[in-house]
Amino acid sequence: VPFLLFLVGTEAVINLKYGINEEMKPGSVIGNVTKDALKQGFQIAPQPPYLRVISNSEPRWVELSPAGILTTQMKIDRDVVCRQNPKCVISLEVMSNSMEICVIKVEIEDLNDNAPRFPTNHIDIEISENASPGTRFPLEGASDPDSGIFGVQSYSITPNELFGLEIKTRGDGSKIAELVVQKSLDRETQSHYTYEISAEDGGDPPKIGAVQLNIKVIDSNDNNPVFDEAVYTVNVMENSPINTIVIDLNATDPDEGTNGEIVYSFHSYVTEKTRDAFKIDPRTGIITVNGVLDYETAQIYEIDVQAKDLGPNSIPAHCKVTVNVMDTNDNPPVISLLSLNTEMVEVSENAQRGYVIALVRVSDKDSGANGKVQCRLQGNVPFRLQEYESFSTILVDGRLDREQKDTYNLTIQAEDSGMPPLRATKSLVVKVTDENDNPPHFLKPHYQEMVMENNLPGSCLLAVSAEDPDLGMNGTVSYSIVPGEIKHMDVNTYVSINPSGRIYSMRSFDHEYTRTFDFKVLARDNGNPSLSSNATVRIVVLDVNDNTPVMTNPPLVNGTAEVSIPRNAGVGFMVTQVKADDYDEGENGRLTYTISEGDRAFFEIDQVNGEVRSTRMFGENAKSTYEITVVARDHGKPSLSASAYIVVYLSPDLNAQETIGPVNLSLIFIIALGSIAAILFVTMIFVAVKCKRDNKEIRTYNCRVAEYSYGNQKKSSKKKKLSKNDIRLVPRDVEETDKMNVVSCSSLTSSLNYFDYHQQSLPLGCRRSESTFLNVENQNSRNAAPNHGYQHTFTGQGHQQPDLIINGMPLPEIQFGVPLTQGIEAPLYSLSTSLRTHFDTSDQSPGDTTENYSIDSSYVNSRAHLIKRYVLIRNCYQRLVKIVICNRFYLMSTQLLLHSCLQVFLFFFPPFSIITGAEEKIWG
Repeated sequence: VPFLLFLVGTEAVINLKYGINEEMKPGSVIGNVTKDALKQGFQIAPQPPYLRVISNSEPRWVELSPAGILTTQMKIDRDVVCRQNPKCVISLEVMSNSMEICVIKVEIEDLNDNAPRFPTNHIDIEISENASPGTRFPLEGASDPDSGIFGVQSYSITPNELFGLEIKTRGDGSKIAELVVQKSLDRETQSHYTYEISAEDGGDPPKIGAVQLNIKVIDSNDNNPVFDEAVYTVNVMENSPINTIVIDLNATDPDEGTNGEIVYSFHSYVTEKTRDAFKIDPRTGIITVNGVLDYETAQIYEIDVQAKDLGPNSIPAHCKVTVNVMDTNDNPPVISLLSLNTEMVEVSENAQRGYVIALVRVSDKDSGANGKVQCRLQGNVPFRLQEYESFSTILVDGRLDREQKDTYNLTIQAEDSGMPPLRATKSLVVKVTDENDNPPHFLKPHYQEMVMENNLPGSCLLAVSAEDPDLGMNGTVSYSIVPGEIKHMDVNTYVSINPSGRIYSMRSFDHEYTRTFDFKVLARDNGNPSLSSNATVRIVVLDVNDNTPVMTNPPLVNGTAEVSIPRNAGVGFMVTQVKADDYDEGENGRLTYTISEGDRAFFEIDQVNGEVRSTRMFGENAKSTYEITVVARDHGKPSLSASAYIVVYLSPDLNAQETIGPVNLSLIFIIALGSIAAILFVTMIFVAVKCKRDNKEIRTYNCRVAEYSYGNQKKSSKKKKLSKNDIRLVPRDVEETDKMNVVSCSSLTSSLNYFDYHQQSLPLGCRRSESTFLNVENQNSRNAAPNHGYQHTFTGQGHQQPDLIINGMPLPEIQFGVPLTQGIEAPLYSLSTSLRTHFDTSDQSPGDTTENYSIDSSYVNSRAHLIKRYVLIRNCYQRLVKIVICNRFYLMSTQLLLHSCLQVFLFFFPPFSIITGAEEKIWG
């Protein structure tokens, strides 16, 4: 049953270790590598292949499926795979599609399925009868394919008193047995001995292997060879040349002749591996290098050497030589690329920093400092090398831009720490793959093309071009028109564009209808997602002289116009003004007027404005009609023209005067209008200032109350002196109970006139120099009024002119009581509802046309008071009239000023004549 020993994770390398028993059947599941690796943060992209085996030490034994299931391929026999190695491990290196490495180690656990076995069925050995106790004789050991505890652990011999076994452990961990003489031997007593030697492993139960030991006791040779030492230890450098002396062994034998002549040899159970590496000179005992010594293959050799003389019944001497192979820095580092392609790798230009593009494994068979390796990348490249315990990764360390550089040649250098150091290099080509990271770029952000009008539909106008540095579909650009409108019509009804960027007209352009139009062209690549950009295209439609001038004045009927002029028209008299319109522009629309045919001697025409004038007097004898043909011609190429046939009739009007030249009546009107506006403005300012001063002098004073209160005062009371500021107007609803007589005269001695009124009605016709005084009339005096003579009553309403004439001046109509603040908006009210005048004719002279009357005696005493009161009331009335007149003048002046300004404005800006109606309403 497989079992997971441990998991170790690193940033880019994850180690998984599994353990299985040997002898598992083919197809047995060892482990789910994908599942176990994901638990440790292993990155596997969703697209297959998920995992790829990049190295397998034993591909015959295990395999990894694409799904990450590790299984056995055949029955695993550890004793075959690993022989007697203490550990039997199968290694796999797997790389994910996200460039991460997973190292898998499968350790095969040994089973005790093999018994120790000796190389032969029997072991024969000869021992001299004079061998002293303690003499040792090495025996060839048994082998057990099982490892560890299941290998040979002990030896045993059939119990006896003469011989015993001593177990020794070799440098490789194997155990050997030596036969030890325990008592003196006597050949005459017994010359042959047979025993059984057993080898036992450490299994439970243990397995045993046996061999027969045959011992022959021979006659004694006087002396046996003896080594200087029983054990020798020497060091030899690996890679030492062949025949390099390892050690010079020496054994001595005091006998003479052949009995003293010694022969050296390796013991019979020295392995072939040792015999391949070393050899011994039989005569001299010098051990030399016989093959290649590699520290990385074998670090120690143990050689059993025996020395034997050539005498009869010679007893060999034995020694052990331990050879330690010394490591030298003889192996340079080895660089292996663990990528899908060991020669070239691809990386996207959008790869972020830290992205792994390749994994590198560097190994050095040397040990210690000689095997310690450091790696680095040569050159200034946007990549770096990240080292781990057994691997190194190449990471992106800068911004990649395929459009700037699409290929990098990386050189990986590995150097060990030996003396001298050894180096190795490995080249790797990194190709930067394209990503759609560049939108199309127009050569110009704005395009402008001049096109003559009346072009043919379908003609090519211009070509736009955009570049995309990306490759393949990412750099393939197609063009289209951005949806929009031109003159409220779809832009596609004007222009079209093909995939290569050529723009065609879809209609014939008319400069008079469309002079310029703009639209946008979109360039889009075919990447996923696609990128785009746009540019503005302006088409300027140039004018072509395709419009013939059209006569607009004078009105033509079938190409003929009739005009009349006075017969006595003088030189320079304007007959008519010819006008024509040309919808073309520039020189194509600039017209020149000429008289081409007819009575050209009598008329001339202004080439610019088309005014036709007479060039001579006609007189009484001139014919009644004249005919001319006027041509309006533009300046295009070719030039187009229009003509008008004008018939001039001479009328009998004798009031015409010679006209020297055109008079600009509009300009004169504007100048006059501006002058009037300026005068009105100055006058308004003067009147406003004057009215303002008068308004400040007027204060409110109740004229009616003043009259009443003043008349009722006693003669002894103190008389109040009234001023202008004490007069105010009061409403007309004051109760009209008191009535006063108004006495007016041309001089102080003139006759008096008596007026009886109900409201505040004042005779303002009197001049300031005249004496005017008022007195209150009580009911008694009113009843006695007829006794004074003639009585006449006046009445008046609204705006009617009064019939009362005082001193040759009419009495104005006004009613007191209207507040001054009402200004011009206050209506004019009627005079008093009844007005009675008393006249005393007793003192009138005969023949005197002026009505003079004597003063009533009841008013003589109050004459001075009546004069003062009348003056005050008259001034109040005069000021009120002045205010009304000022306000009325101000309003009319303002209207005139606004009207003048409006006329000036409309003269310079005729399009605003639409507001003329509103102006007329304001003026009205």
